Amino acid sequence: MHKNNFIIANTTGKLKLKKHSRREMANAIRVLSMDAVQKAQSGHPGTPMGMADIAEVLWRDFLNHNPSNPLWINRDRFVLSNGHASMLLYSVLHLTGYDLSINDLTKFRQLNSKTPGHPEYGHTTGIETTTGPLGQGIANAVGMAIAERTLMAQFNRPSYKIIDHFTYVFMGDGCMMEGVSHEACSLAGTLQLGKLIAFYDNNGISIDGKITGWFTDDTARRFESYGWHVVCNVDGHDAHSIHLAIQEAKTIDQKPSLLICHTVIGFGSPNKSDTHYAHGSPLGEQEVALTRIKLGWPYPAFEIPQELYAHWDAKEIGQEKENTWNALFMAYKKSFPKLAQELIRRVTQQLPYNWDLTSKNFITYLQDNPLNIASRQASQNIIEFFGEMLPEYLGGSADLTPSNLTTWSGSKAINKDIAGNYIHFGVREFGMTAIANGISLHGGFLPYTATFLIFSEYARNAVRMAALMKIRHIMIYTHDSIGVGEDGPTHQPIEQLASLRLTPNISTWRPCDQVECAIAWKYAIENYNGPTALILSRQVLPQQSRTKSQLENIARGAYILHDCIGIPQAILISTGSEIQIAVAAFQFLTQEGYKIRVVSMPSTDVFDKQDVDYRECVLPSIISHRIAIEASISDYWLKYTGLKGAVIAMTQFGASGPAAQLFKKFNFTLEYVIEQTKKLLRYD
Repeated sequence: MHKNNFIIANTTGKLKLKKHSRREMANAIRVLSMDAVQKAQSGHPGTPMGMADIAEVLWRDFLNHNPSNPLWINRDRFVLSNGHASMLLYSVLHLTGYDLSINDLTKFRQLNSKTPGHPEYGHTTGIETTTGPLGQGIANAVGMAIAERTLMAQFNRPSYKIIDHFTYVFMGDGCMMEGVSHEACSLAGTLQLGKLIAFYDNNGISIDGKITGWFTDDTARRFESYGWHVVCNVDGHDAHSIHLAIQEAKTIDQKPSLLICHTVIGFGSPNKSDTHYAHGSPLGEQEVALTRIKLGWPYPAFEIPQELYAHWDAKEIGQEKENTWNALFMAYKKSFPKLAQELIRRVTQQLPYNWDLTSKNFITYLQDNPLNIASRQASQNIIEFFGEMLPEYLGGSADLTPSNLTTWSGSKAINKDIAGNYIHFGVREFGMTAIANGISLHGGFLPYTATFLIFSEYARNAVRMAALMKIRHIMIYTHDSIGVGEDGPTHQPIEQLASLRLTPNISTWRPCDQVECAIAWKYAIENYNGPTALILSRQVLPQQSRTKSQLENIARGAYILHDCIGIPQAILISTGSEIQIAVAAFQFLTQEGYKIRVVSMPSTDVFDKQDVDYRECVLPSIISHRIAIEASISDYWLKYTGLKGAVIAMTQFGASGPAAQLFKKFNFTLEYVIEQTKKLLRYD
């Protein structure tokens, strides 16, 4: 390896290319980044310019990937946790041969372009995860490293390293400050994720200026205390230093590695480098011109010499690497056909061949064998049943396993058995959720996570990122209301359920018994369009009786649970534990001669997606007397009750006391529902 030059060996009969300095190769990233930001008049040129040398060494010397097949399962994963530096990633993807043209780079941050302000998963080829909210990228990377190691342990066999790749992540000072990085990196060290390698861009600058006024952590000692291997004092502008650091990290197989790289933000800019002025604003036309002179770059904006392209192009070598892997996999397939078939099924997210029939029969069995249990207990029973069919389960809880009830008889903790399927995340709700997002993004697993509904607040931004990326991730939130009881208002969710329902791409379910819970789980497993939140009770719920057609309609989000003959005078709409109050009110009012309908609405978002005829059948527009009953925030339900309806819900925080007393205090009683229904009808 030459310190300053890259030479293509003439071993294939091809013409030897002119040698270019590694700095010149890295400068291609710098100029593309500063030019794109300048043209957009928006963006962050400083970090792409500062980390260009690191990116050049990593992507050209170490990263195993195939630009012609960005979804090759055994590719190395690269995560840009400091996602504001998106032009670094776009530049490298373009230079190495991904489907990202120079024209795409000129449209940086423009509407409908392939180069949005922050990297977006599913939008631009080669992007492994959406980043921007700092710290979550490294947490995603931890999830990817967990997935790689677990999949490796489950499928690899002697002489067949089918799953064998690294996860690399770039991160900056902001990522280091965000709490989620502490959560995720602490767990990564405990789990000894040796194939996770992180590069810390230690440039000492953030938006507000030099960070010494607000960030003086001893980062090396902090990560060493987590159980990481730390390489200090890497010269982030010297290819040889960077290369040796990566080589060293790759030899450490029992610890994740942190490479602390000292860089200059805005490297090459004569007047703005090493200042916060290079962080989040265009350099300016004059400074861009001066930077070109200082870098010795004679080419105009968005022009890269063909010889540099040839040196950067990774398509040929990437295809060779995948071809080698394909040959290995074909031999593996002959020796272990069932394992190979199962790996393909899981990576392509196909459900088992008997899934549909078996799951439907299970739901019918539950309906025919009533059981009054809390929906969190019902969920555990369902996990147990489906777990036998779905080895792709990789679940866990934020230190609340005995309360969330997320284990089953086949659960094996990965900290004891790396081929296991259960993760004890510790009290790390945010880290847990972001890590599980990474597991989902890696492929081969269906992650589920769990905590109390109130503590979804800690995880909120990672929940939003899962929704933004539309990834499969089942989020179990138990202790769903004031029914938590004695723990009091700190633990009693009020507004959280509405917040989940209002978030695009999340399907939220609050089942009223074990049958609705099973259908919610089935929906979640089959949901390929985003995460699913399951909102479950602590308290016991009575099972409701249903006809076959009612059972089938649960999957439509809302259905008529009880009805009258003719047109109803009033409709009671409810979910979860409050369904039993609505049913009792229906029975009482029916005996008094009122015509009442009860609608169970376990999933508002699924119901809203139904055709107009079905929605009109369940909630006829001519019936304005509607009463919604749910122990969560009241305002959300106005969309279903209208101005002439009523909402029996929470308008304040809860209180500490036995659950039964709290339901009475906040008017979740049979008597109050009857009173409010009669009041509506009285003023008809």
